[in-house]
Amino acid sequence: MKKYLFPILLILVLMMSACSNNSSKNSDNGSSKSDTKEPTTITYKSENGDIKVPAHPKRVVVLSSFAGNVMQLGVPIVGVDAWSKANPEFKDKLKDAKVVTEDDLEKIIELKPDLIIGLSTIKDVDKLNKIAPTVTFTYAKVDYLTQHIEIGKLLNKEKEAQAWVDDFKQRAATTGDEIKNKIGKDATVSVIENFGKDLYVFGDHWGRGTEVLYQAMKLKMPEKVKKMTDKDGYYALSQEVIGDYAGDYLILSKNSDGDTSFMKSETYKNIPAVKNGHVYEADAKAFYFNDPLTLDYQLEFFKKNFLGK
Repeated sequence: MKKYLFPILLILVLMMSACSNNSSKNSDNGSSKSDTKEPTTITYKSENGDIKVPAHPKRVVVLSSFAGNVMQLGVPIVGVDAWSKANPEFKDKLKDAKVVTEDDLEKIIELKPDLIIGLSTIKDVDKLNKIAPTVTFTYAKVDYLTQHIEIGKLLNKEKEAQAWVDDFKQRAATTGDEIKNKIGKDATVSVIENFGKDLYVFGDHWGRGTEVLYQAMKLKMPEKVKKMTDKDGYYALSQEVIGDYAGDYLILSKNSDGDTSFMKSETYKNIPAVKNGHVYEADAKAFYFNDPLTLDYQLEFFKKNFLGK
């Protein structure tokens, strides 16, 4: 009996040892997984060089233009420029955000931002950098869709930004084809806005739906508008010559708090687009920008007015 007992005991010892080793390995693996932490910062290649920014920003201050880009990517905004705050389409999303400018350093400090975004024209960037990493962009240095992808990179959401861009391009191209089939491929469209007592006509990259009309949907711009907006992207008009810049269709980006007396003039009333009922009035404050939220709004506006959808 003893001669069988020793081999059995040896087998039991070996089995317990193997179980112990496996348990130790599993414990080690679990420990290594829990010790592997996601980085808290990423490096963004900005116009002014590499800058470390939060991997998942939670309190962003946007000083100009890009609030809609940030909101479309689901990132919280705690401070925003007055123009964005006044946008009726942003009202609910920005209801808790405070209005700030680059001059409001103390107010920005109180908001405890972890990232600040603005245009390259803002001042005191060095002071802002002491509050939180500050990234600026030069307006129109890249096209409006590339701009969204850049902000996606900054916010660590490049895939989400690219997905929206791909979808928007397809939707806008389809709508553009439908509009051209209805109004004719050679029909021209102008975008004119009243601001204060002044009138402006816009080129193909100055918000007000111009990116959607001319770039995404490829509708035609009157040659005179193209010539006069080529340098600055916009051109100031006098009331007397507004008819010279109106296309077959006119998008009127209307500021209700601005001077609208030009609309009562015989010059305006005799514009063919006006006489033919081809003027589509938009709320200027909702039409200013070219971020994804505004672009989606503008595209739906054009669908409704050109196609009755």
